Amino acid sequence: MSANLTQLILLSQGQPQPQGSPMGDIFVPMILMVVIFYFLLIRPQTKREKDRRKMVDALKSGDSVVTRGGVVGSVQSVKDTTVSIRSLESKFEVEKHAIERVIADKSDLKDKK
Repeated sequence: MSANLTQLILLSQGQPQPQGSPMGDIFVPMILMVVIFYFLLIRPQTKREKDRRKMVDALKSGDSVVTRGGVVGSVQSVKDTTVSIRSLESKFEVEKHAIERVIADKSDLKDKK
């Protein structure tokens, strides 16, 4: 039995150990990077865009809004792709995607400079 054990030890030392696939060494970190980018960058951005789209679709007359250009006004009418806004003495029409946020009350303006 000792001879068999000696032969096994000699055989195991003489044979090269199996190596991992070089393709696996490359693709596993790349796949992990894609998954990390998805959860850190892509998913939050799509969630924010979905929430903003809901907000724009829920616009109605009388809502106070801030445009991306910083104009604060009140919604007069909502059409398919545009919104009519009155700000002080001016009335103008902007596209829906230009609405940044809806103001719940005027204290929101001071908090979010």
